[in-house]
Amino acid sequence: MGNWKELGEEIHRLGSTQDIVRRDYLKKLHQLTGRNVIAYYSGWLQKQAAPPLIFINDNDKNGFMSALKGMDRSKGLDLILHTPGGETAATESLVDYLRSLFGTDIRAFVPQLAMSAGTMVACACKEIFMGKHSSLGPIDPQFNGIPCHGVIEEFAKAYAEIKSDPAKIPVWQPIIAKYPPAFIGECQKAITWSEYLVKKWLGTGMFVDFSEPQKVEIINKIVNLIGSHDETLSHSRHLTPDRCKEIGLRISMLEDTQEIQDAVLTVHHAFIHTLSSTVACKIIENHNGVAFVQAQKTINIVQ
Repeated sequence: MGNWKELGEEIHRLGSTQDIVRRDYLKKLHQLTGRNVIAYYSGWLQKQAAPPLIFINDNDKNGFMSALKGMDRSKGLDLILHTPGGETAATESLVDYLRSLFGTDIRAFVPQLAMSAGTMVACACKEIFMGKHSSLGPIDPQFNGIPCHGVIEEFAKAYAEIKSDPAKIPVWQPIIAKYPPAFIGECQKAITWSEYLVKKWLGTGMFVDFSEPQKVEIINKIVNLIGSHDETLSHSRHLTPDRCKEIGLRISMLEDTQEIQDAVLTVHHAFIHTLSSTVACKIIENHNGVAFVQAQKTINIVQ
């Protein structure tokens, strides 16, 4: 196992053979846990002009199909997540696919960041492993970078101010005019959709063994906090492990087991090295060395 500096030196000694190092440590993590391992990594932090494909999208299903082929499903799945999030529809489809194969025997590992829809995927797992440096994020949806909660709040404020003082119509008119017809309705539907999915996944996974009253109470608390723009204030808000525990998520700390921490963080550093040093901007890879690698204009499946 090694830290960032040691991984860089090892890669250099091997002649920049990124794949050899990455797959070696994925295999070691699998041997340590005895479970299937898939790493899902996006390079949005490494690429200055990150292309749209760095987000969760429907093409990711092809990567997971390749990585999951031939796996012994009875061993469960450990999913290492590093993503800024992405499309709700693609996220729902991906979770449904993984659950169709592994049921709820899926654990999420977040070595650094799993934001937005990445947090939704983590919430679909029975347990989330984080380090002191790890973060989840709010699940409030956005349209082209515009927060849906913000749109609804702006409309509500405009309505209230105009109702109390019609003289404010000229002030609000150009602001409201920037939104297309039916946009506020679409924003509300997007919020309802993301909250519905997380509630369903938490109820059938992480809290499946809770009594119905307990389940409803804790899930509503979680979704109200990570789904509310009023609570998180910003879509980019980083939620620490302690905060995630406070709101009720089932969080296990990487620091509690040294071997697991070393193995997961070494895998993480290996993937970040690849994303930093190559044209790859997304990698989906399993412990058997099957990788689905995406660059801006190319996709390579390597075995």
